[in-house]
Amino acid sequence: MFKNLEKAPAGHHEPLADVLDRVRFNADGLVPAIAQQGDSGEVLMMAWMNREALEETLRTGRVCYWSRSRGALWRKGESSGQVQQLRSLHLDCDGDTVLAKVDQTGPACHTGRRSCFYLQVDGDQVAVTSDPQIDPETLYGAS
Repeated sequence: MFKNLEKAPAGHHEPLADVLDRVRFNADGLVPAIAQQGDSGEVLMMAWMNREALEETLRTGRVCYWSRSRGALWRKGESSGQVQQLRSLHLDCDGDTVLAKVDQTGPACHTGRRSCFYLQVDGDQVAVTSDPQIDPETLYGAS
């Protein structure tokens, strides 16, 4: 299906269920999902979605992922309050990556930073490019 869509003109539509049936989930039933701030384009984080998380996200408008460490659905912000409201959802040309354009409340990263991508390679070093906005203990409590 995705190969056929390469030649489709702008405005062409396919039924959602048919497209979701052809998303290329990996052997664990997961597809990578990139969260991007909808107004600024800032890349916030990468996580995983299974079919259920993808469908819940589309149904509720609140972004839901699959937590590999918990083995359960993870509704972004359920413990921190830093939720992601879906603006739009996109699939890449191969149907193996999701892009969720979101409105992020506060920091997206468990470190309390706005983005999970705060480590920048600089020659033979890696630089920290941002400070936490919120202490992680405030978000999640002491570990």
